[in-house]
Amino acid sequence: MEENEKIKLFEQAPIPNAVAKLAVPMIFSSLVMVLYNMADTYFVGMLNNPVENAAVSLAAPVLLAFNAVNNLFGVGTSSMMSRALGRRDYETVSQSSAFGFYCSLISGVLFGLLCGLFHNPLLMLIGADETTRAATQGYMFWTVYLGAAPAILNVVMAYLVRSEGAAMHASIGTMSGCILNIILDPVFILPWGFNMGAAGAGLATFLSNCVACLYFFVLLYVKRKSTFVCINPKKFSLRKNIIKEVCGVGIPASIQNLLNVTGMTILNNFTSAYGADAVAAMGITYKIYMVPMQVALGFSQGIMPLISYTFASGNRKRMKSTILFAMKIVVPVLAAVTVIYYVGAEGLITLFMRNESIIAYGSKFLRGFCLGLTFLGVDFLAVGVFQALGLGRYALVFAIMRKVALEIPALFILNRLFPLYGIAYAQFAAELILSVCAVVILRHIFRKYGDVKSEFV
Repeated sequence: MEENEKIKLFEQAPIPNAVAKLAVPMIFSSLVMVLYNMADTYFVGMLNNPVENAAVSLAAPVLLAFNAVNNLFGVGTSSMMSRALGRRDYETVSQSSAFGFYCSLISGVLFGLLCGLFHNPLLMLIGADETTRAATQGYMFWTVYLGAAPAILNVVMAYLVRSEGAAMHASIGTMSGCILNIILDPVFILPWGFNMGAAGAGLATFLSNCVACLYFFVLLYVKRKSTFVCINPKKFSLRKNIIKEVCGVGIPASIQNLLNVTGMTILNNFTSAYGADAVAAMGITYKIYMVPMQVALGFSQGIMPLISYTFASGNRKRMKSTILFAMKIVVPVLAAVTVIYYVGAEGLITLFMRNESIIAYGSKFLRGFCLGLTFLGVDFLAVGVFQALGLGRYALVFAIMRKVALEIPALFILNRLFPLYGIAYAQFAAELILSVCAVVILRHIFRKYGDVKSEFV
């Protein structure tokens, strides 16, 4: 995208058009990513072996931990890049993108190496037992030990490309890997192919992430004269202001995901006490729940570059209008999904496994989880605004409130009061309270920044 096209999108395009151009590719990409995540569960479920399906579920917290690195260098760097674009500080855009790229590459390599070296305590920590250990380790060999670096790098590169408004290219890169994964899954998993089970799902994921990285490398080479995204090692530097700005937004986002991993680990440990069927049901439930959750997350992250740019350039009226427009879209859509999920819970679980025990567990889990969707959408949007404006401290407070103060205590309390099924309502309780806080803080932001006049208005 040429510079004048970037400026037109951020400064002049009607808000619905700008939001659509930035958010729709991100939402579509998020949906494809969900399908790709669900593909592992679906095709492994076709084996009708709860142990293999439980392996994919148990590994989920470790894969979710990738997002801690993704958010540190993806969210943190892209927020800084968009704000630097708004100030017309193009040198900072290039230097910060190189910083985010190389830090994410190094982190991915170290992540996979450490998980491989300490795989025994790691498997115990995530709840794998003698029954599920071998299958879980086989899946994690490809997705984590070898696959951490390409998995992290392709997501961070998508953030960097999206920061300057090239949402479509970012989504194509992400989706290319996801679609390939869906194609390769049955080949590696099922008996008519390589019959590798959960390990085959991991291999498909690894290869797909490598292809997604390749797409971004080719894209940056082709667009090298028209993009501010730079991965030239000569541009990599440890400038104090770059580290401070990236980490100021990225660390709270990273902590939020680490706390998500903690919450999911606790959830899996509570569930694993009831056997492989319960673990498999929880894994299926969470994959179904991830569809609207990722749509909400994709929408909030998709509009971040527009919010960052308008904030940094002084166009606060356009910033406020963008946020309010987004809220009017998110709330009714997620409310409708909640009704669909609650009414059709059994049918949705049956799509993945025709096992009476798993359907019974899963339908009750899904009805609890879905009640928090609307409030979750509000919370995601608020956190996206905090990250876009560089208000990392607000995002950090929300992360701590969501997990440490609200959801994790609710998991223990509700599991004690209503064994097994109570844990499905912990997130609903947390998000309900947090959404009220989100509205209050957004109103504060509007009052504080809403009166600044802009040359563009």
